[in-house]
Amino acid sequence: MRILVIGSGGREHALAWKLGQVAESVFVAPGNGGTEGGNVHNVPIAVDDLDGLVDFCKRERIDLVVPGPELPLTLGVTDRMTAAGIPCFGPDAYCAQMEGSKSFAKEVMAAAGVPTAACAVFTDAEAAREHIRKSKVPPVIKADGLAAGKGVVVARTPEEALEAVDAMLKDKTFGAAGARILLEERLDGEEVSLLCLCDGERAAPLPSAQDHKAAWDNDEGPNTGGMGAYSPAPVLPDEKLEELADVAVRPVLAELARRGHPFRGVLYAGLMMTPDGPKVLEYNVRFGDPECQPLLMRLEGDLAALMQDCVAGRLNPAALSWSDKTALGVVLAAKGYPGSYPKGLPIDGLEPADALPGVKVFHSGTRKQDGKTVSAGGRVLCVTALGDDLADAQAKAYAAIDKITMPESFYRHDIGAKGLRRLAGKN
Repeated sequence: MRILVIGSGGREHALAWKLGQVAESVFVAPGNGGTEGGNVHNVPIAVDDLDGLVDFCKRERIDLVVPGPELPLTLGVTDRMTAAGIPCFGPDAYCAQMEGSKSFAKEVMAAAGVPTAACAVFTDAEAAREHIRKSKVPPVIKADGLAAGKGVVVARTPEEALEAVDAMLKDKTFGAAGARILLEERLDGEEVSLLCLCDGERAAPLPSAQDHKAAWDNDEGPNTGGMGAYSPAPVLPDEKLEELADVAVRPVLAELARRGHPFRGVLYAGLMMTPDGPKVLEYNVRFGDPECQPLLMRLEGDLAALMQDCVAGRLNPAALSWSDKTALGVVLAAKGYPGSYPKGLPIDGLEPADALPGVKVFHSGTRKQDGKTVSAGGRVLCVTALGDDLADAQAKAYAAIDKITMPESFYRHDIGAKGLRRLAGKN
């Protein structure tokens, strides 16, 4: 089998690594400093170059395309590949609006009866500001479109909320993605990620995972694309997965199918476990990054076959098999992320870290320069470990990241701490 993975982050390294265990060749477009070697090859095609991607697949006789990030999906890469007769694991452009437009997702949730936060949609800054002035609690401000995981501001004060509105609608901080914004009711509780493999009709939940969005320890600092994750998350035990899929995923599948657009691929519901029950914060239409890395460390069996079954509409949920161990990943980032940050920083200690038992270092923002690995992004690595339990996985991941040095870098020191507190009965 010959597979093309689209993307350049840690998620794509994890997908290439897992798919490479069963495929003859895996190509990654454009890839990074870690996605090259053995039967895995980088190809210099941008994720939004749909013509180039389709031409490559035809030329190289690709059997399966796996888009990693949301951008090619929202641009219609699955529609293009399907038209060319090439199987593509991901939703069509219509369904990809579940991530590409938060207002579209809210409309589908309302039609499907999915519990979510109340919200109002605005394009006018003064109208949004007036809404905030009348709100008893500062709302969450969200850019409607794609903003690389950074278009959400959880305002602590009315002043912060007003500043976020002005930044998005007046200063165009997120460009077209922030031309429409949502002011959303703030939900209290613990967040958890529920990802399901979907074949248009059936949804097979993956084990739970918990991401850490804030840049710094204790969930402080600006929102990021994710600073670490672990699976399973004690807040959502395995015996609750089917129940949550019935609440947050299967109604959406039914609604999209009713509209003539069956969803095939990964549907990811970001949930807040509130005192009033689970509510959906948002949807993604692909694997999360960094949730993908610990999840694939736990997955047993043939990922490519599962993806092919989803594309063909014949997914057998019983075919999914998981290690009963825990996996945890810690993201090493460049100082300044999620704002501006330096690039081209040398990275040392990768081989000793990768050689530790149960550890895999997934590259995110890296590239090769004169035979050495240097940084090329804000999130640089996701150091992931498989352990007997959460404490063991956490200890292994941090022991590995301690072997890696990169100037002007940082990472959170508390990935997994919420889970450990919950297991100890302190939450």
